[in-house]
Amino acid sequence: MTEKCTDNPRDCPLVRRVEALERANEQHSATHREMFKRIGDLERVSDVQENKLDTILKKLDELTEKVEALEAKPGKQWEGLVEKALWAVCAAVIAFLLGRVGL
Repeated sequence: MTEKCTDNPRDCPLVRRVEALERANEQHSATHREMFKRIGDLERVSDVQENKLDTILKKLDELTEKVEALEAKPGKQWEGLVEKALWAVCAAVIAFLLGRVGL
């Protein structure tokens, strides 16, 4: 560097460069503050979305249990009907045999 400062510091050519760097540093600091604010906002939004997703998944589990219970109900009714029919057939056979024996 061939630039030399005189006795007056304001006449130094490096002063302009230093001031430009200081202004740039202030701009960068403002940019960083804005970026950190935006990141914080995104983290808060993400937390809200995570809570909503957890709620949805819990509701989905409850609905799945209800659907499974409803799907199983007709099967249980059919099993009960078959069981009653078997008892009726058994009772008829026993009544027929008892009638043959004479009771």
